[in-house]
Amino acid sequence: MKKRPFLATLAAGLAFAALTPFASAQTAAARARHVVILSFDQASPAGIAKAQMPLFKQMAAQGAHTWEAYTIVPSLTLPSHTSMLTGVGVQKHQVLWNNYEPQRGLVQVPTIFSLAKEKGLGTAMFVAKEKFRHLVLPGSVDTFACPKDGLAASVARAFAENYGRTKPALCFVHFADPDVKGHEFGIDSPEKMQAYADTDAALKTIRDAVAAAGVLDSTVFILTADHGGHDIKDKEGKTRGTHGDATTDDVTIPWIAWGKGVKPGFTVTAPVVQYDTAATALWLLGVPVPESFWGRPVTSAFQP
Repeated sequence: MKKRPFLATLAAGLAFAALTPFASAQTAAARARHVVILSFDQASPAGIAKAQMPLFKQMAAQGAHTWEAYTIVPSLTLPSHTSMLTGVGVQKHQVLWNNYEPQRGLVQVPTIFSLAKEKGLGTAMFVAKEKFRHLVLPGSVDTFACPKDGLAASVARAFAENYGRTKPALCFVHFADPDVKGHEFGIDSPEKMQAYADTDAALKTIRDAVAAAGVLDSTVFILTADHGGHDIKDKEGKTRGTHGDATTDDVTIPWIAWGKGVKPGFTVTAPVVQYDTAATALWLLGVPVPESFWGRPVTSAFQP
């Protein structure tokens, strides 16, 4: 057989690469067998710095982190989490409401769960608010748990009771405690500080369950938030927390990666936006990141 000239082979390869700019990202092997995304509702970097969250802060120090990631506007729970789990902004996913409203139906764009299921991967969601049902496309989530009391301890317990049996490749966990206490008592109130501490204890339950399942060494944890918040005075003059606008206090969120392949003690300096979490999770699992995604994997946080 006649050998193809080297220069012709090289030219063909370069031409193919130019025509398929996302080919390497889409055909790469999985970098982790399991990804666990944990969202701490209304957890601003400033609030975390004041709170007793030893495990969260340890994982941030040991892994890759930025305290200057940003969420979307409006900086509300359901729109923000929709961007986190679909990889696109509100202009695309059009989830602008912030309550569970069954009559509105389901999100109209693919989620990371539906994309993972197309590749045969197991998925799960353990959440504190029923509104997340708007993101559960048919056949996309193997396990969906929403404890009635909405407490982080209950969410973590549901995770621990299930995880060892199913070991889903993609798992999302949502803790509402800081948001609930922040709205009621203010963003720096003792009650919210206790809520932060309660979520840290729940984080330990989650990580211990992953370790007990024997897959800690093949797992990446992503710790983040949907939004921050700021204080206002209500009609009675009481301080309460709120959020939803584009102020720095509302839109600045933490973003931490910890686990397999993560650069240790690394500060992420590249911009990180809410929808980058979706792209990063798919990229880690070897699932093609759609070109329609607004988000891009935070590759700088990981070893080559």
